[in-house]
Amino acid sequence: MIILDKKQLITGCIFFVMLMLAWYWSLFVVTTEEHQGDVYRIIYLHVPSVFTAFLSAFILLCMSILGLWKKSYKSVQVGLASAEVGLLFTFLGLATGSIWGKPTWGTWWTWDARLTTTFILALLYCGYILLWNSVQSNLMRIKVCSVLGIMIAANIPIIYKSVTWWRTLHQPPSIFRRGGSSMSPEILSLLLINIAIMLAIGIWLIIQRYKNITLGEDLEEESYLQIRQQEGG
Repeated sequence: MIILDKKQLITGCIFFVMLMLAWYWSLFVVTTEEHQGDVYRIIYLHVPSVFTAFLSAFILLCMSILGLWKKSYKSVQVGLASAEVGLLFTFLGLATGSIWGKPTWGTWWTWDARLTTTFILALLYCGYILLWNSVQSNLMRIKVCSVLGIMIAANIPIIYKSVTWWRTLHQPPSIFRRGGSSMSPEILSLLLINIAIMLAIGIWLIIQRYKNITLGEDLEEESYLQIRQQEGG
């Protein structure tokens, strides 16, 4: 169930139009990478998707800590929205990574350290959503989901450092690294623009999903009260 008011809808449309323009520039305008050829262009979707999955985990971490500290149910509702959006972008990152891996590595999938830890992130996001739906008590949801949310966020540094901690097929960091980025200024600038737009879309989606979660629970509670009133009458 998705409910949007006019202002939210316009904001979302602006973000998606910006994303389409950035992708058009990424696919048809920006120069071809010298070593990888045109296959490298998938980074303009792959890297922003992974960064958005990381951002979702960071928001989930903040909401989990706040939930445990303040016993705030709204915090874990935002956490659920973050986990759902994070799962979406994690799968998108894994899918685009596999598409890039086939012509580059010669295989769709390998249990590379970066891929494996990212796959674990997807499983943890799934576990958070399943845990949320299996627990009925709001107080228990705050406790168990907040603890799992912190565990999910703890996996992010492992994913990021996996290419330097272990021998891996995945290329080392090329954006944030000692000595500066290894990318050309044109490619790097466009990639950062794509990342910024995707992060904005991720935040927008989390906000909309949170509003729909609260709306759904309010409608469910109202329906329950009406049934009780009818039974009492």
